Amino acid sequence: MTPLDWPLWAQIVLAYVVVQRLAELAYANANTRRLLSEGGREHGRDHYPLFIVLHSGWLISIALFAVPSAQPDLILLNAFIASQTFRFWTLASIGRWWTTRIISAPHFPRVKKGPYRYIKHPNYALVVVEIALLPLLLGAPAMAITFSILNAALLWWRIRIEEAVLSERQSDG
Repeated sequence: MTPLDWPLWAQIVLAYVVVQRLAELAYANANTRRLLSEGGREHGRDHYPLFIVLHSGWLISIALFAVPSAQPDLILLNAFIASQTFRFWTLASIGRWWTTRIISAPHFPRVKKGPYRYIKHPNYALVVVEIALLPLLLGAPAMAITFSILNAALLWWRIRIEEAVLSERQSDG
């Protein structure tokens, strides 16, 4: 079964996620270029390609192997919608500082508004939810487990780097 054979609701969800991820990459790349021009430096460059492989593999695996039901599980669908509301709040709160890479400098402020007031890494918490939730919603529970484990390993590596880098930043943001 290909995504073209999926129920319309599932096609819309997958298309939304793909478009949303591509738009985020464009936004992140623009922010990365600007932050580098403002004296930022990239940290943890070695692990970044692994995130690209993980997220691309996650979406491709869903497209190739998921088997959505005719009707969505409304609890999972509502959880997905809520996660996207959290995504927009997170990105709006961090704004110009958000990238998919770790770009930092001691003179950059540390963001402490929006969900960053309550959670150290709200975007990572969101991605943990999405990596599991989207495959579950689209009928691929084994992918939810597999990619959650791989994502957890990469986040463990990345958060250690990011915490060290963020400790150099100012408190206001």
